[in-house]
Amino acid sequence: MGKVVLALDGMGGDQAPEVVVNGADIARERYPGASFLLFGDPARLKPLVDRRKGLAQALEIVPAEDAVSPDDKPSFALRRRRQSSMWLAVDAAAQGRADTVVSAGNTGALLAISMVAMRMLPGAHRPALASFMPTNRGETVMLDLGANLECDAENLAEFAVMGSVFAQVLLGLSEPAVGLLNVGSEELKGHEELRQAAMMLRREGSPVSFHGFVEGNDIGVGKVDVVVTDGFTGNIALKAIEGTAKLYTGFVRDAFKTSTFAKIGYLFASGALVKMRKRVDPRRYNGGVFVGLDGICVKSHGGTDALGFAYAIGVAIDMVRYDYRSKLVEGLAKLHEVASTAEAPALQAGGGGA
Repeated sequence: MGKVVLALDGMGGDQAPEVVVNGADIARERYPGASFLLFGDPARLKPLVDRRKGLAQALEIVPAEDAVSPDDKPSFALRRRRQSSMWLAVDAAAQGRADTVVSAGNTGALLAISMVAMRMLPGAHRPALASFMPTNRGETVMLDLGANLECDAENLAEFAVMGSVFAQVLLGLSEPAVGLLNVGSEELKGHEELRQAAMMLRREGSPVSFHGFVEGNDIGVGKVDVVVTDGFTGNIALKAIEGTAKLYTGFVRDAFKTSTFAKIGYLFASGALVKMRKRVDPRRYNGGVFVGLDGICVKSHGGTDALGFAYAIGVAIDMVRYDYRSKLVEGLAKLHEVASTAEAPALQAGGGGA
């Protein structure tokens, strides 16, 4: 692997800075070509780094006198947290001193700061929060997971391109199937924005392999590789899935406590349960990406542990290593080219005069 420099928000997250430092150490062993700019309070960071043998050689501590708190509003973080570890880490990636930035801090603040510092890629009008989740067929990418509460047809079509390239880079799929989340699979179902987005994605020359509409129960089945929706719907769907997973995990755990025979049964089933637990371990899927920005910004879950943060770092490294940015620029350019080509005949047909 070539050298990749990552800017880390050392003070962001529920268990920062310990989780950030320990996660960087795990990632360093997995990705020998990675090095880190760690932003935060040196008095707290240096003792933690010194405890991890060899980490100091791959890491530079960059002083930051402030930190974004979980309760900070995005507007407040933009105005008053310019010297925070989050701001300085994002700025390092925006200015090219790092290839990417990873933070487990305040999501709204991270998005706002990243939009100001990095701006948008050519052809992208809004960023979307993308991540992936386990399904019956493997893993499925889903976006937007909360960055935009309302989206028009063009936004959704752009998100489809972003998600398709995301799946190509992180899941290794050559032509990922893309679906728009809707209340039914029929073409006439859903809001006008959804139907218009579907029409854009069905055009000849579209840069995505468009499956059509999918429903909520199709997500876990893995009917498509990429599920596209607005941030309001996507965030609710994601939390409903997470809540259901926790509910059934609790049901299984309680079932094995009901009797002596159930406890004996657990001993026989423990191997299978360990495999299942590993497959759905949320740490393996940690690392949402604000796609559409002119830079790579990865959002780790705020409550993750060191292993989860290391997975988020891995997502960031893969985004750099497999050149996500240039592939996305190419895909967005093709989407808008197809759209403009389709509009030209319509304008000519309607321009006959009085």
